Amino acid sequence: MTDAAKTAHHAVTPTTQGLDAHLVVERGSFRLDVALTAAPGDVVALLGPNGAGKTTALRALAGLVPLTDGHLRLDGAVLDRTPPESRPVGVVFQDYLLFPHLSALDNVAFGPRCHGASKAQARAQAAEWLDRMDLAAHAGAKPRRLSGGQAQRVALARALATRPRLLLLDEPLAALDARTRLDVRAQLRRHLADFEAVAVLVTHDPLDAMVLADHLVVIEDGHVVQEGTPSDIARRPRTDYIAHLVGLNLYKGRAEGHTVRVDGGPGITTTEDLTGPAFVAFPPNAVTLHRDRPTGSSARNLWRCEVAGLETHGDQIRAALTGELPLAADLTTIAAAELDLRPGATVWATVKAAQTHAYPA
Repeated sequence: MTDAAKTAHHAVTPTTQGLDAHLVVERGSFRLDVALTAAPGDVVALLGPNGAGKTTALRALAGLVPLTDGHLRLDGAVLDRTPPESRPVGVVFQDYLLFPHLSALDNVAFGPRCHGASKAQARAQAAEWLDRMDLAAHAGAKPRRLSGGQAQRVALARALATRPRLLLLDEPLAALDARTRLDVRAQLRRHLADFEAVAVLVTHDPLDAMVLADHLVVIEDGHVVQEGTPSDIARRPRTDYIAHLVGLNLYKGRAEGHTVRVDGGPGITTTEDLTGPAFVAFPPNAVTLHRDRPTGSSARNLWRCEVAGLETHGDQIRAALTGELPLAADLTTIAAAELDLRPGATVWATVKAAQTHAYPA
């Protein structure tokens, strides 16, 4: 499905097919208030910092947490008061929760057995799912003899074996090491692409969300702060959390033509022509640092800053700067050494207007 088609059907609340939910959950002083809609075939990622309410939302969809208010409909059926075991929902938990005393085959067969299949039918279905996951050779293995990636795929097969209309994935890659995560993420993307119902993924990892999901819903403090396609959110972040997530310097202010006057700060020159409240963003690698004020620079933006901290960021050095405009700047190790960067040093930061991106707030 094209991004345009996905955006179009997300704009319309589904009435019969797919997910239509307004999740309101009050627990002590915390209140979750999140609306979610998705059509069959969609993969929606709930993204947000720890404590934002992502897992609470997932547990409400599964029926493990009761709604205080709102509604939950799946393919037109009202599930608000349906017990968890009666919902057409499959769940893959962060730590998989495989039955340690059962083989991989019997773990996957457990769901179909609970739904009325005979032992032979359930095992046949389980064998088919393990084969799809490239795990046929491990059908007789107990969970303790499986690698993290294999256990994750067994858990996914177990969830899919009941043919759910809603698949919930709670940090499905969090328990894997970096190398395994790369491989399993690609496999999971392939399986989700073939899934014909709605999938909802909870993660705090932006790469998992960007790779696996068609639509992102960013939650902070129990509320949706931004939603859209991965590319739209990466290009137009609307909160500091999202900007940090996608690696951008982000500022909010008021635009007058090609200048955005930052709230409580300087103006930033941009190529966009806007009027009114606006955001302006640019990546750390768009920032050039100088120990002395540059005289012949073509950059339209120039700020005096102080180095607050330095840290390794991939194969580069990321400098945290304070001053006229707090920002992050990326530079090579050699450049950092030549500039003799150290905490407390004064530097001048320049950014070309063409490397900024302004958009309405």
